[in-house]
Amino acid sequence: MGIDFSKPKTVTPEAIAELNAELAEMSPRAILKFALSNFSNAAISFSGAEDVALIELSHKLTDDLKVFSLDTGRLHPETYRFIDQVRKHYGIDIELMAPNQDKLEAFVKEKGLFSFYEDGHKECCSIRKVRPLRRKLATLDAWITGQRKDQSPGTRSEVAVVELDNANAKEGGILVKFNPLANWSSKEVWDYLRMSEVPTNELHQKGFISIGCEPCTRPVLPNQHEREGRWWWEEETQKECGLHIK
Repeated sequence: MGIDFSKPKTVTPEAIAELNAELAEMSPRAILKFALSNFSNAAISFSGAEDVALIELSHKLTDDLKVFSLDTGRLHPETYRFIDQVRKHYGIDIELMAPNQDKLEAFVKEKGLFSFYEDGHKECCSIRKVRPLRRKLATLDAWITGQRKDQSPGTRSEVAVVELDNANAKEGGILVKFNPLANWSSKEVWDYLRMSEVPTNELHQKGFISIGCEPCTRPVLPNQHEREGRWWWEEETQKECGLHIK
């Protein structure tokens, strides 16, 4: 773990790969402690159950916990209540990142509110999620996500505990991405949440597992994988919104 993050030239893919190998054997809390100790300008990306686990694991590790969430304008009412419950429970600020209003208005005027059912969700997600995310990440040196390997076997099975996020890094900059829960299963996340007695989204009690925007999310049936409830009209390999591209 001898990387000097203040010197970008030392933050090479090879050094990050070595660091990933070391951190992969550690607990999520230890990984978070490393991230928050080495980056004063790091933030947790918050949207779902995994991210509450991250906040619960890390809120005592720093007096300056930074958390942000993407407000697409299409979230369920339950999700907005959930965000506020988490904010109050931990006494933290959760910065809400909204889409660029001019670009969103132009998109809706041209294609309407439900074009994603006809031509795919990528364009809508780009405006409502990806661009606001990149706007936020341009202000950070590191971000922390709740990605797990078992969330989506087709697209996330190789999620690393720590990686360079070249796709979202600002020009000429270094952006490090931590995924402390990469090796946890869904059961481990929920066991931890129940033990910690923290807020969770009401929608989980209604059959929702992976929760996104209201028009693009539905409950799953028994024994269905959690991603079956997202963009169900599209091919399995397309069930990503572009936030976690390589």
